[in-house]
Amino acid sequence: MVNTLLLFALLSAASTFHLSEQDEFHFKSWMAQHNKAYNMKEFYERLQIFTENKRRIDKHNEGNHSFTMALNQFSDMTFGEFRKSFLWSEPQNCSATKGNYFSSNAPHPDSIDWRKKGNFVTPVKNQRSCGSCWTFSTTGCLEAVTAIKTGKLIPLSEQQLVDCAQDFNNHGCNGGLPSQAFEYIMYNKGLMTEDDYPYTAFDGVCKYNPQMAAAIVKDVVNITAYNEMELVDAVGTRNPVSFAFEVTSDFMHYSKGVYSSTKCHNTTDMVNHAVLAVGYGAENGSPYWIVKNSWGPLWGIEGYFLIERGTNMCGLAACASFPEV
Repeated sequence: MVNTLLLFALLSAASTFHLSEQDEFHFKSWMAQHNKAYNMKEFYERLQIFTENKRRIDKHNEGNHSFTMALNQFSDMTFGEFRKSFLWSEPQNCSATKGNYFSSNAPHPDSIDWRKKGNFVTPVKNQRSCGSCWTFSTTGCLEAVTAIKTGKLIPLSEQQLVDCAQDFNNHGCNGGLPSQAFEYIMYNKGLMTEDDYPYTAFDGVCKYNPQMAAAIVKDVVNITAYNEMELVDAVGTRNPVSFAFEVTSDFMHYSKGVYSSTKCHNTTDMVNHAVLAVGYGAENGSPYWIVKNSWGPLWGIEGYFLIERGTNMCGLAACASFPEV
């Protein structure tokens, strides 16, 4: 009797949300694609959220935008839930980071993609439900800089940074900054490999063994805040560069094209996600950055995205950095 009443209540609730059989069909197809399962109560809650997300995506794609959106593995989540799981719980303020980058004064290539220049960029990784993007930005950058210098591309440990870098104002699954992570690696004399210190997506006890360090940092180079041309110079003439920016709700369902937003801020105190610039280019006269994310290869353009270049979009030029090895 209770189950019957519960089912009736849920069905009544679903009908008030104006959900159609087609909405339910789309949701069940998406569930099968992403191996999702729910109890009955969750099913109707997630169906409602999924349908609202789908309608938002469809509306966006009908408009005149530089990027398209699509359903993905996050489509049963509100942006609030997504932010809590995948972004920093509090925006990281990187205004204390002083620029110390010296421009090469060399001509910049019109476009560059470090993935195509050699074996310098590891495959896209997945941070899972932990606000540890800063560690993936850090390892991705250090992996690339080390590979460019030595010719050896070795996946490095994000979990060591999650567990061990707190003294450098980092907070494990609750956020941190690549510049501060590079400083931790420099002062603690190294970072272990991913194989030797595997990722768990949870805060843990530090197990760093200096004798097993696979990469070192000799110095940390910080791009001058808001100087996007320095960032172009660094990526164009040196190596991939870590940067942070502010993610807002429309980025969650980014699919392809050059991302641009009128909702995000562009200041050092609002960044909430760290990523890796691996190159830049232009599409129909619109300059963009090529960026490696840490939400797995099913998100965006096989785990990457393009974002508008030259306007400090969403604060991407607020706190960029890379290590010297």
